[in-house]
Amino acid sequence: MSALLPIKPASQAFLQRAPRMLIGAEWTSAADGALMDLRNPATGEVLCQVPSSSAGDVDRAVRAARQAFDDSPWSRAKPRDRQNLLWKLADLMERDADLLAELECLNNGKSAAVARVMDVQLGIDFLRYMAGWATKIEGSSVDVSMPLMPGEEFHGFIRREAVGVVGAIVAWNFPLLLACWKLGPALATGCTVVLKPADETPLSALKLAELVLEAGYPAGVFNVVTGTGVNAGAALTHHPLVDKLTFTGSTAVGKEIGKAAMDHMTRVTLELGGKSPTIVLADADLNSAAAGAAQAIFFNQGQVCCAGSRLYVHRKHFDNVVADIAGIANGMKLGNGLDPSVDMGPLISARQQQRVFNYIELGREKGATIACGGEQFGPGYFVKPTVLVDVDQKSAVVQEEIFGPVLVAMPFDDLDEVVRMANDSPYGLGASIWSNDLSAVHRMIPKIKSGSVWVNCHSALDPALPFGGYKLSGVGREMGAAAIEHYTELKSVLIRL
Repeated sequence: MSALLPIKPASQAFLQRAPRMLIGAEWTSAADGALMDLRNPATGEVLCQVPSSSAGDVDRAVRAARQAFDDSPWSRAKPRDRQNLLWKLADLMERDADLLAELECLNNGKSAAVARVMDVQLGIDFLRYMAGWATKIEGSSVDVSMPLMPGEEFHGFIRREAVGVVGAIVAWNFPLLLACWKLGPALATGCTVVLKPADETPLSALKLAELVLEAGYPAGVFNVVTGTGVNAGAALTHHPLVDKLTFTGSTAVGKEIGKAAMDHMTRVTLELGGKSPTIVLADADLNSAAAGAAQAIFFNQGQVCCAGSRLYVHRKHFDNVVADIAGIANGMKLGNGLDPSVDMGPLISARQQQRVFNYIELGREKGATIACGGEQFGPGYFVKPTVLVDVDQKSAVVQEEIFGPVLVAMPFDDLDEVVRMANDSPYGLGASIWSNDLSAVHRMIPKIKSGSVWVNCHSALDPALPFGGYKLSGVGREMGAAAIEHYTELKSVLIRL
């Protein structure tokens, strides 16, 4: 670790502890003793090791969650108890916010300062929002007709009940926040959870597990198994005692999880990839639009499922907006996220760095012009923020998710054309429109096939707003009241009086 960028003693102590994961109330190693290295994306150096769990370890975790759901005090907890525990967990996260942010930085590469005000704070806010839902889960009564039993009287009602054991698998781009997105509604409704963090980024999930125990949750309510997707992830996906699977990650993996879930009719929520359009209309505030478009693609190194990776600008402003974005990109400082002056950190891994660079080269080979960036460097896994122009709508760099700081920019002439171009994608997670013409904006919103549409902003998330996608961007929704629906089952009850 660079002497110029020291880490906090609490972070150092966390990294130096014995490799372990949480099953039940036990901090444990993998049964076979297998370990895996974690690397700092900013330096390429090994940070520490964590257990590399097998199917047997996952089975232990699922059975601990099953027992906690069926037999522990958690299964009899009142709504107020669930609410108060979530509030306490959020308070503990707030107490340890600086540590959580630094762990995210070290493990993921993102800015620690940004992680503190974004990832950690949004996670805290979301848990508090979901705590409120614990006391507001309602059923309903129904005045039934029962025409085949005339003269009889009935009382009909509908209960909403916790779905059971939740298997949660999260991606590496927002490790802590995504874990909170799964954990919040699960605990609010009375479910139990087995969390499999991404192979590369389990540290904040392990710290979160410590806080769950400190908050007073019974053993087995929250379990964390570390390891690879091939071993631990697949075992969790296929486990017959898991009642619901919730996954955030790539569309390719999400498809496999969705297929596996059907073997046991496991309930499933999939928040998958995106190729979100940023649309700048002729009347837009161009300075604001250029800054917003740059933020939409370069935030978190472009490793955002709803990143604004496709830019469509009205032809009369196209050159100026692209030049402004290129200027912003060229002025960004890249480096270690422990440095608060850094604008953009590294990508998650050497493999992801090479994948992103391969797309840049593919675009160049197919005739694209590089307006800025287009280079990779190290040590660490850095790619300079890149803008490609002269691209074809049907090309791979426009149609496929790159998941890095690469923007493809194209001009358009009218609203119908840009709506067609925006929808010409297998994905439908998010889109943004930059304009002050509310009439045009309101005409466009119903036509754009995406789960979120932002106006004069991009990737703006609030706990009350459901988040998810159309088409290959997924099934179901995170956040909002919709999340409660995805963690519960409906039970119809009919009583003959």
